[in-house]
Amino acid sequence: MWGPKSIISFEDAKAKAKRRLPRMIFDFIEGSAGREVAAKKNLQIFNDFYLRSKVLAPVEDPKLNADFLNYSFDLPFGIAPMGMCNLAWPGADRNLAEAAKTFKIPHCVSTAASSSLEDLKKWGGDQTWFQLYVNGPAKEAWNMVDRADAAGYTTLILTVDVPVVSRRVRDLQNGFVVPFKIGLKQFIDFALHPNWSLSTILKGIPEPKNFRHGSQNNFDRNASRAGANWEFLGELREKWKGNLIVKGVMDPEDAKRIQNAGVNAIWVSNHGGRQLDGSPPALLALPEIRDSVGPNLPLIFDSGVRSGEDIVKALALGANFVMLGRPIMLAIAASSEKGLNDYISMLKEEIKVVTYVAGVGDISTDLLSPGSDAHSRSDRELHGQSMFEHNVEKQNELLALKEKHPDKTIMLIAEKGTMGVGSSRMSGVNNVALWIGKQASPYVPFINFAPVVALSLIHI
Repeated sequence: MWGPKSIISFEDAKAKAKRRLPRMIFDFIEGSAGREVAAKKNLQIFNDFYLRSKVLAPVEDPKLNADFLNYSFDLPFGIAPMGMCNLAWPGADRNLAEAAKTFKIPHCVSTAASSSLEDLKKWGGDQTWFQLYVNGPAKEAWNMVDRADAAGYTTLILTVDVPVVSRRVRDLQNGFVVPFKIGLKQFIDFALHPNWSLSTILKGIPEPKNFRHGSQNNFDRNASRAGANWEFLGELREKWKGNLIVKGVMDPEDAKRIQNAGVNAIWVSNHGGRQLDGSPPALLALPEIRDSVGPNLPLIFDSGVRSGEDIVKALALGANFVMLGRPIMLAIAASSEKGLNDYISMLKEEIKVVTYVAGVGDISTDLLSPGSDAHSRSDRELHGQSMFEHNVEKQNELLALKEKHPDKTIMLIAEKGTMGVGSSRMSGVNNVALWIGKQASPYVPFINFAPVVALSLIHI
């Protein structure tokens, strides 16, 4: 099924990229804010959630396609916006655009891309989205919006979590600035990696082309981006007639306010740990934001995603779609276009494996239970049944209510203290949630949008 591949895992891509790239470039891609605690926690948190397998169940070829906003994609994930991608390897921008077209997934073009937004739209086609930084004067931001509209973009992403660029220690140590300033340290670094250096020189030193192409404003990486405020969001929503997504949301109250501003989707992200080192893992914020905005507003998720299993876990916790950035760029750095295609194919195959092994069962998780294993108990179904005095009849009654009132939320009240506590309690609640909730995705069966289920334990 796999065949010979240039990239077989994220760790493989990272190791090969580290050997191929100058240290300054590798650290720019891989590095994060401060002591890089947030970036590490983004990765670690995925290990705290488990996928429970089911056996001897009929398995069909899984359908991995995803309808999102007004698009139909072949896979439930896409390529996040990344600045200066051609630093990973010459021509990376075009590789990303063409891979997105081949695999029929979205490609998000950064304001700080190495190629112009016009060229990237031409290369990538309809599934190409534009990500906006409000960098410098607001007038320049509106110019970018007009250019995106003229180029035929129908989806705009406003990134709001970078009012200023954070202190990224690796960049400071390596003297990474845009445009490059080559001192003795950088010269030696580049000389020790001749393949990358010669290829880059021949193709031209990458620069943020959107600030050199049709723009009067030179790019300043450290300039304030605080112009992306609430007033700007309101004006942008009024001006932009296509899909509008707000990226970098971690607070449920912010999410609700953004929802009320009339956006089409919210992107839950802590910028991969590249902005605030004290940020909680984005995966923990995801179900909180889902609860805040309700079941109907589409949510995108990134930060810490490295595998197909990670994608499935994010979908199970409330995301409608998942984006990847850093691992995609490292795959290109490792093996150019082939590395990129191999990595996307790897993610696809890993999701398929999950749907075969665990997808026919329940892989939902619970963050509210005092018991750490509430999401994976083998006796979960029994606890769910024990909530009813007459099991089958009451279960059917719930299902009938769901059919009659599809837009309503069912609240359960348990009396007489018959349920138990901790993970036993939540395993029962979660099981009932399977009966009365709304399925989260077509390719992860039996996972629902966090229905509200309340317990009132009355001891008589």
